[in-house]
Amino acid sequence: MFLRIIKSSILNSRDSKILAFLTIFLSVSLIACMLNITLKIGDQVAKELRSYGSNIVVLPRSQSLSIEIGGREYSPLKNDDFLKESELHKIKEIFWRNNITAFAPFLTTRAGNYDVVGTYFEKDVGVSDEPDFRSGVRSLYPFWSVEGQWVKDGADDEVLAGDGLGLKIGDTVKLGDYEVKVVGILHGAEDEAKKLIANLSLVQKLTHKEGLIAKAEVSAMTIPEDDLSVKARRSLDNLDATEYDTWYCSAYVSSIAYQITEEYPNATAKAVLSVSEAQSGITKKIQNLMGVVSILSLLISSICITSLLSSEIYKRKKEIGLLKALGASNFMIYIQFAAEIFVICVASSLVGAVVGYALSWAIAYQIFGSFIGVSLMVFPLSIVFGLLICIIGSILPLRGVIKLLPAEVLYGRK
Repeated sequence: MFLRIIKSSILNSRDSKILAFLTIFLSVSLIACMLNITLKIGDQVAKELRSYGSNIVVLPRSQSLSIEIGGREYSPLKNDDFLKESELHKIKEIFWRNNITAFAPFLTTRAGNYDVVGTYFEKDVGVSDEPDFRSGVRSLYPFWSVEGQWVKDGADDEVLAGDGLGLKIGDTVKLGDYEVKVVGILHGAEDEAKKLIANLSLVQKLTHKEGLIAKAEVSAMTIPEDDLSVKARRSLDNLDATEYDTWYCSAYVSSIAYQITEEYPNATAKAVLSVSEAQSGITKKIQNLMGVVSILSLLISSICITSLLSSEIYKRKKEIGLLKALGASNFMIYIQFAAEIFVICVASSLVGAVVGYALSWAIAYQIFGSFIGVSLMVFPLSIVFGLLICIIGSILPLRGVIKLLPAEVLYGRK
């Protein structure tokens, strides 16, 4: 009986119910879209920033030892210590090993008239758990482009020439006792525009430092910095046991760098803060914007529901007066109107959440050129948001039901 009354009420006031449906639907669609983008934007921004290179640099521990004399800082061992190439695989064997996407070693020297950078291009680095893992500058710096062909790992007679050197493909260059051939011209590498890029083994021979590297650069998937990571960055001694465990087991760039330092002998890993701070800054700004828009959407939608429900109660005041005259309590009338708006709310919220997901994918594809993931939290949160709109929007109109007296309404005095 009660369900038939609800169905009849909805069908008899179809226009206002459609407007209420559209109001909640549009609001929930917007909120679901923004929630999904907000919850997934950190991963997407991190992915985009990783395309710009490394966010962690691994250096010999002695380079972090400095003394201050007369107000100036000196690193007396800066040029006298190196890392072992044979230990390089340990970068990929930390707790957050799956978040390490690429790394490459570097050793530089001056040979002839050229600055030469030795590195890996796409080499098997000997990771025990991932025998197929290969890494080097090709994956570390995806923005590098090569005219011609890439140097083959192990080919000590091949080099890439930065586009600022004026060399051409096929030119030969004398580097110490070695003669090498330019097989490709490197574009998009500002710092290496006037350098030769060669195999690490060649530069090790030129410098007589076989088996050694000057540094390694690492690209890792990380989460945005927050208060905990900033506190840890200042000093780990500031963290209590619970905070330390949380920090260590979270994919902050600082915790990943710390774990690399633990694993790699005689090394210290440092976060490239400009990258992590950019990720954190972009994410926070987007999340703050989403929060403001969500609050505004809630308020505007609630006002619309208030207006629609007030109009609905005014149109149905004789029905309300008759129900009261027949003995219906204010509570029973509340339940009837609340049930009607609840049905509209749930239906519009479900449809709105689905459309919101689709909108978030479309927007992300337009911005990033790829689809973002789906956050399962968005669906229940969207329905809760729809219910909030209905509850806030219904408070004032339903209070007006108490003021309607059966005699005044039925005799047309109100």
